[in-house]
Amino acid sequence: MVCHDWDMEVHGTCDDRFSGVRDAFVHNFETGLELGASAAVTVDGEFVVDIWGGDANGDGTPWERDTIVNVWSTTKTMAATCMLMLADRGELDFDAPVARYWPEFAQNGKEGVLVRHVMSHTAGVPGFEPHIRVPEFYDLELAAANLAAQAPWWEPGTRSGYHSTTQGNLTGAILYRITGRRMAEWFQTEVATPLGADFWMSLPASEDHRVADLVPPGAQSIADLADSGIDASDIGPDSVAARVWASRTHSPLEPRTRAWREAELPATGGFGNARSVARIHAMLANGGELDGIRLISEAGARRGLEEQIDNIDLALLVRLRHGLGFGLEMHGPPVSPNPGFMFWGGWGGSLAIIDFDARMSAAYVMNRMDSRLTGDLRANHIMKAAYAAL
Repeated sequence: MVCHDWDMEVHGTCDDRFSGVRDAFVHNFETGLELGASAAVTVDGEFVVDIWGGDANGDGTPWERDTIVNVWSTTKTMAATCMLMLADRGELDFDAPVARYWPEFAQNGKEGVLVRHVMSHTAGVPGFEPHIRVPEFYDLELAAANLAAQAPWWEPGTRSGYHSTTQGNLTGAILYRITGRRMAEWFQTEVATPLGADFWMSLPASEDHRVADLVPPGAQSIADLADSGIDASDIGPDSVAARVWASRTHSPLEPRTRAWREAELPATGGFGNARSVARIHAMLANGGELDGIRLISEAGARRGLEEQIDNIDLALLVRLRHGLGFGLEMHGPPVSPNPGFMFWGGWGGSLAIIDFDARMSAAYVMNRMDSRLTGDLRANHIMKAAYAAL
């Protein structure tokens, strides 16, 4: 259906009870915050919201039902799903040293780094040293060798420092050494295809025509990260924050290249829309089963909720509470009244939530990037309206 409650057209379906989600979605456009986007909410595995609208490429091309876009770090939730499934099958132990599966990783004092440290951004290898650039970044074994050779930047397990890019390289390398399969292929075969979800960790050229162009954010500096009240003037060039963001700089235009799209980047390189993100997460929110397809046990799915650390993150300079591969409730955006809640989002503003208690998943995916790595409220308005409907 097409909703005409506002000046813009919102395409898709929206249960009357969740009309507030549609209103919040439109508000983002009406206030000039958005260009093109999609939003989706599932309850008990069924879509109660599946809407989209706006401009896909900034040239008047409409955002269609099957438009997809690079969601940056929301991709991490897909990598985490793979790791949870692998552990549920008994092939991976989160409490084991990474070196059990990847012996070369034990170099330079990393023999005590555990898989759960990788999952919670506490492994101490949040960036590449030496710095890595395109095209070497797309070489999985070169990137893995870089990380394996490093000494940890702090005592693993004691602090989190957002592994913005390297978490994907680490989880991908571990999965590859266990299964002999690359994570992009494993995810497609074991997760996306069984669920009929249009999400890709490595995008075939045949899908390029459906990709929305990301609109770059404004100029960004280390000060943009310090929205936790920390004085950014105290962040020196040798700080973890400065070193992380210098070690692998990303251009917002890079996802427009074929090299980026076909590369396996489990931390940042996923392409999908709100429907595909919410559908995969609906499987987790409903105890590991969706439409009669069970991919993981309920206990295995809920392992994402196991708190690993609660601290001021060394790279993002904000409080983060990490589970196994997901962020946990911190009594701030995004807000859930339920303890069985986990989430993560991506650079620019995409967001995904999983609520085991409400048996709900929700996702927001867009192409106009906000400059802040934290603090963009567009998606949070959507999530707040979804909880109000419940």
